[in-house]
Amino acid sequence: MSEKFDLVVIGGGSGGVATARRAADYGARVALAESGRLGGTCVNVGCVPKKIMWNAADLGAAQHDALDYGFRLAVQGHDWAGLRHRRDSYITHLNGLYAANLAKQHVELLRDRARFVDPHTVSVAGRTLTAPHIVIATGGCPRVPSIPGAELGITSDGFFELGARPARVAVVGSSYIALELAGILAGLGSETSLMLRGETALKTFDDMLGEVTLERLREDGVSVVTHALPVGLARDGSGALEYRSGDRRTLGPFDCVLWAIGRGPALQGLGLGQAGVQLDVQGFIRTDQYQATNVPGIYAVGDVTGRAQLTPVAIAAGRRFADRVFGGQEGRHLDYENIPTVVFGHPPLGTVGLSEKAARERYGAAHVKVYRSSFVPLYHALTKAKPRTHMKLVTAGDEQRIVGLHVVGEGADEMLQGFAVAVRMGATKQDFDDTVAIHPTSAEEFVTMR
Repeated sequence: MSEKFDLVVIGGGSGGVATARRAADYGARVALAESGRLGGTCVNVGCVPKKIMWNAADLGAAQHDALDYGFRLAVQGHDWAGLRHRRDSYITHLNGLYAANLAKQHVELLRDRARFVDPHTVSVAGRTLTAPHIVIATGGCPRVPSIPGAELGITSDGFFELGARPARVAVVGSSYIALELAGILAGLGSETSLMLRGETALKTFDDMLGEVTLERLREDGVSVVTHALPVGLARDGSGALEYRSGDRRTLGPFDCVLWAIGRGPALQGLGLGQAGVQLDVQGFIRTDQYQATNVPGIYAVGDVTGRAQLTPVAIAAGRRFADRVFGGQEGRHLDYENIPTVVFGHPPLGTVGLSEKAARERYGAAHVKVYRSSFVPLYHALTKAKPRTHMKLVTAGDEQRIVGLHVVGEGADEMLQGFAVAVRMGATKQDFDDTVAIHPTSAEEFVTMR
């Protein structure tokens, strides 16, 4: 016998939980199915544990700067296992909070995988649930190349399972995940190589961001290997890993090879064929601006759609769906323009809006004006290292509306949120010029740039 709900959510990651809780706020009867740990990628093998590891690597770099500020330190190495234990304990705490919040809002949590029976029915934990609205929020998973020996490497998921820091590691990929993990490993003392298929990184970002990030990784001791398309991975006589590239080079030896070549949708076992849900050419669920699939009553949010694969995007899309369907806010949906993004490299980078190239393509080169700034921030006035902060404003039209804002440097992660609000509200260069600077900060450069 079927049990009736107003909404069934498949997937207990950030997007799924946000959708379920917002719908429950409006009085909907909601069921959520999740077979794994609550919080999804972000909480368990993504944003949260990554930021903790980034903090550790950042503290490692700060030790060197502290000497230039007059401190005398005696550092006795780094306890990777101890950090992992404290990190994982915190994640377990968050898993419990997610469950408690769902219970508090009377969302029924089913600890099993869900599978479609038909467009309005799912089977989960031996029960059959029906609902006029079903949201798929199963997230994504790391891709692994189809090459001999690929199974000898690990993915970003495996990074968080490492019991000890690998002494020699190769990170394969040009994505933000690859750059973040390469920076973290190098910052904690690993001899790190970054393997690029071509010569550039962060290809979907403004060119400045990728160029500066690679430059800083090299300065931090990372070996950036270009034209290193992976074609094979094998063990040598000592058990170490050898990386074979398409140009017939054998690179290594490495203790660990980490694949960071992109992420695909987590759709296995969902039975989408039973529901008739269509996928796009890359295998993601195709959705419209209202997160609706081709099947009435079935929706998808988050990484499973392949659109702006970021935790806050999944949360925002899910909440707006619930606002519209259960909260009476007709037309409510997520605007995928001007989504701010931060990459936690060393240093971090932030971006919102269009790249310089994209702006010229959209508005025409003659209608785009770009402002740039590069400087050594005050923090490094006394340090031996003199890394530079780089900023760029991309403006369009006679009013010079800011359509792109990009920064690489210490503090980029924290300063971007406020500037993203300004960009979304349509701020112009004159608006920035008319804003009084906060001195001395790096952020003031955005409102003093000429």
